[in-house]
Amino acid sequence: MRETVLTMMSSRIREVANAALGNPDVLAFWFGESDEVTPLAVREAAMRSLERGETFYGHNLGLAELRAALARYTAGLHAGAYDERIAVTSSGVNALMLATQLLVGAGDDVVAVVPVWPNLTQQPTVMGAQVRRVALRPDAQGTWRLDLQAMIDAIGPRTKVALVNSPNNPTGWTLQPHEQRALLAHCRRTGTWLVADEVYERMWFGGGATVAEPPRDGRSPRGTRAEGESGESRTAPSFLDVAQPDDRLIVVHSFSKSFLMTGWRLGWMVVPDARVLAQIGKLIEFNTSCAPEFVQHGGMAALALGDAFVDALARRLRACRDRLLGHLRELPGVTVAVPPGGLYAFLKVDGQADSLAFAQRLLAEHGLGLAPGIAFGPEGEGWLRWCFASRDPERLDRGVQRLAQALRL
Repeated sequence: MRETVLTMMSSRIREVANAALGNPDVLAFWFGESDEVTPLAVREAAMRSLERGETFYGHNLGLAELRAALARYTAGLHAGAYDERIAVTSSGVNALMLATQLLVGAGDDVVAVVPVWPNLTQQPTVMGAQVRRVALRPDAQGTWRLDLQAMIDAIGPRTKVALVNSPNNPTGWTLQPHEQRALLAHCRRTGTWLVADEVYERMWFGGGATVAEPPRDGRSPRGTRAEGESGESRTAPSFLDVAQPDDRLIVVHSFSKSFLMTGWRLGWMVVPDARVLAQIGKLIEFNTSCAPEFVQHGGMAALALGDAFVDALARRLRACRDRLLGHLRELPGVTVAVPPGGLYAFLKVDGQADSLAFAQRLLAEHGLGLAPGIAFGPEGEGWLRWCFASRDPERLDRGVQRLAQALRL
């Protein structure tokens, strides 16, 4: 067996969760998913596909009609043409791994913004790459910020890939358009690929609409981000809003979060052109061959739900976020900032430096399941991640009560 795999740390989130999965007495907020079931229309579309006997191999890149629907969906959010740029994948994490396999080899230099979901940095490690970490830093209120110049300084001519997850899991930090533009311009100079994990782009609670500023590198500006009826943006800032089609950019998405489809394992990726798409098709063949056809029909039904469904979900999540943070901020010794995007409150409790031990104690003694910050790298040590995506807001209240009890003991 490879030494890289033998020495790789297993998921600390799973280490906590596996101790109590299925226990009805535990209030579990450890995984990054809503407790709402997938919409009925999506489930019925998959069932109809199964009833038609659509259980055979499909195209490596996905059903043509799903790829076309995703191209239209993407163009509706981010101005541009996305035909021949979409690959359907067996989950968002599969898309990230495919991008890694395409771009990274043994000994290559990769730079990542951290703390971050561990899969993002472990995948290049599996390929034998060297991952260098550029840390977000929290201020006294718990708001995480990027030193943009430190990120730019870390990316040199030998850097094959820069990894950015925005909105960020676990902190909610979100890269802004001027920062995206600066990173893109620098990566053009160094020949570095940008891999952007934007699976939380619709889980966006930021302020009003954002219009792209004129670029400073002489390139034509892209379109504005899609707006809802209230004038607020439907999406977090995306690299697709500021990039050109020929940029060395791969953007990864998933049906999991925006369409309540975590267990379906269906994602997609946006690549620069048909040449890159053909190489992704080869890698899909050697990994999973294709995403299941009946699952893809579920994906088409999800897209057919339209913006009204996703916008309503985002409003419910925002209400859950605000409710949870309001309670957490009343607890003594708790530091937590308002995340502009994502599904998580990232909190710190005074005197609890060992996040894994604290998460295990909360679970064993109080039936409260949170993810330890160390799961997202050493930069997250001392913090806890709380997924606030709940169909029952009172469930969040009960969780805070259990945390309050733990802090009183």
